[in-house]
Amino acid sequence: MAIWPFSKPVQAITASNLTYKFLRQTNRKPNMRKSFKPLFTCFAATVLLAGASHAQTVTNADAKTTMSPEARAKSDQETDKKAAEWVAALTLNDAKKEAAVKDLIATHLKTIRDWNNDHPYTTVPAGINPATGNPLTTLDRQVIAISAMPKSIHESLMSGLRQNLTEQQVEAVLDKYTIGKVAFTLNGYKSIVPNLTEQEEKVLVDNLKKAREQAIDYKNMTQISAIFEIYKTKNEQYLNTHGRNWHDMFKAYTDGVKAKKAAAKAAEAQKTAQ
Repeated sequence: MAIWPFSKPVQAITASNLTYKFLRQTNRKPNMRKSFKPLFTCFAATVLLAGASHAQTVTNADAKTTMSPEARAKSDQETDKKAAEWVAALTLNDAKKEAAVKDLIATHLKTIRDWNNDHPYTTVPAGINPATGNPLTTLDRQVIAISAMPKSIHESLMSGLRQNLTEQQVEAVLDKYTIGKVAFTLNGYKSIVPNLTEQEEKVLVDNLKKAREQAIDYKNMTQISAIFEIYKTKNEQYLNTHGRNWHDMFKAYTDGVKAKKAAAKAAEAQKTAQ
């Protein structure tokens, strides 16, 4: 389901491709997933470890991506158009609010673009994750670099949206940014976890919504998915500590999917033979 930043049309989510995509995203044991939270909290230690080698140091000037005036103008135009489309989908019927929300969204998208261009992964030294001892991946370093963005940028967007929109409308904007990953992932949980309780669903949804709001500060779908991965791991840990076994449930579900596919294939082969 990787598609962005906002450049390709979103395909309709059917029951079959929903299952397939969710399986691709979750086909790992919980303890094998990267945890970015300790990365952030231990970043200072990482920098010290990496700083020991001058060969690994990359200057900001060498790493920055500079847009030509033409490229920036084109990007700004596309971003303004996208923001306008998102606002139109809200059907606000209030020209003043529409203009304000459009400006908020467009400003945020441009700011995220510029921060990414000015702070690529190479601005983070190539060290290790102190929590695991593994070398930082390119994605690790991208997430760290972007997470250092001033909180005021995020707060400006969210406070502005909530001043002009209802909470439901705010969520609709966040869903546009993250291409509906909250509902998509929740549907995956409902397929995998037998008899999901109301309390379990509440916890899972709360974590997914936290992921969604945090993810709006990231530029592309790979980065956005990395943020969701943090909270998907939290959800699996919650289920494991509240009477569930995620690994066993996931295995049972995938075994069932494979069995259905095998049965369908056998039935088709028998039909062809006749």
